[in-house]
Amino acid sequence: MDLGADIVMHSATKYLGGHSDVIAGALIIKDKDLGDELHFKQFATGATLGPMDSFLVLRGIKTLHLRVQRHCENGEKVAAFLSNHPEVNTVYYPGLPSHPFHDIAKKQMSGFGGMVSFTFKSGKKEDAVAFLEKLKVFTLAESLGGVESLANHPALMTHASIPEDKRKEIGITNDLVRLSTGVEDIDDLLSDLEQAFR
Repeated sequence: MDLGADIVMHSATKYLGGHSDVIAGALIIKDKDLGDELHFKQFATGATLGPMDSFLVLRGIKTLHLRVQRHCENGEKVAAFLSNHPEVNTVYYPGLPSHPFHDIAKKQMSGFGGMVSFTFKSGKKEDAVAFLEKLKVFTLAESLGGVESLANHPALMTHASIPEDKRKEIGITNDLVRLSTGVEDIDDLLSDLEQAFR
């Protein structure tokens, strides 16, 4: 909102909940009149969280600062590791000076997050799939933002319904792997990545 947005939509399922056990979302409104209008619609349609879901999000918020700090630390180290790996072509992480929007990210963020994506030098989907099949600490899953580290193959999972030519236009190549670094010990994460490349 400090950057000019009138409405911020946030998935509480991800980092706010943080434990992969709740589905929730939030709209944060700058304008009181618009907020009142949306609150009325929400009240009238019953689009509210149940008590247990609310509890889980509130529980997650209590440790949000500590978890995000660890996600950022692990994300930076995983991105650095991948940047120096001989089988990796490109690493997408705003904390790397090589990222095209690194300067903007530095202005907007106090940490660069736990999401890291990369492609293989070979450009082969088979290499990405083989890598994902060998992971032991990272779990193959489509979500992100939980305490556990997750890995996914967007072309086969989250973006599979998009035609391949459209995926390529937006940078979703067949060898792209997306990692959501969790809060595990960084040595365990790096060891897992290293053995998966072998």
